[in-house]
Amino acid sequence: MTILILGASGLVGGKCLQHSLSDPRIDKVTAVVRRELDIRHPKLTQLVVDFDKLDDYASDIRADAVLSALGTTRKQAGSAANFRKVDYDYQLRAAEIARRNGTRTFVLLSSGAANKKSLTLYLKVKGEIEDAISKLGFEKMAILRPSVLLGERKDSRSAEAVAQWAVKSLLFVFSGPLAKYKGIEADTVALAMVNAVQKPYKGVRIVENLEIFEWAKS
Repeated sequence: MTILILGASGLVGGKCLQHSLSDPRIDKVTAVVRRELDIRHPKLTQLVVDFDKLDDYASDIRADAVLSALGTTRKQAGSAANFRKVDYDYQLRAAEIARRNGTRTFVLLSSGAANKKSLTLYLKVKGEIEDAISKLGFEKMAILRPSVLLGERKDSRSAEAVAQWAVKSLLFVFSGPLAKYKGIEADTVALAMVNAVQKPYKGVRIVENLEIFEWAKS
């Protein structure tokens, strides 16, 4: 089993990398990165790329499965156009190349409430990339839609920090009908993404927040 990871320097992507390297079911891991990561492992190959020129690296963008946790925010990207470039253009082009090279499984980290018709840029683009990649014809595609991600990022996201504080401080609120909105650890999401590669399903599966907890168990 070979795995290719997009977004391996991020919160969830970094956890995906850790779990993939320690998983005995996985033989080789390729991390597609903008800058080399400070990690060495006999399973790991780092493919340092210019994401604006992914076609130049097409021969190396291949694996049995792709885990994509690539993403940013409008604030970090500097503009709506740059945000869309990272969250939509880069992911879609990588998925197209991988599919052409024979990848059978694609696991996409999306967001709770993702909807291509949303009036919110973030949720709209998340919904659009879900839709675009799901049409590429992968044998299996899992779309994970976590609620608020819990964990410390290398970069600062103030809105996410406030949301994390809220879900941790108001745990009693997220029960019953509201349980589906409870926060989820990045490590749990990453485990679910790695396990998604082995799950016996066909076609496109949307995995909402509560189901992610179950997928992380096996």
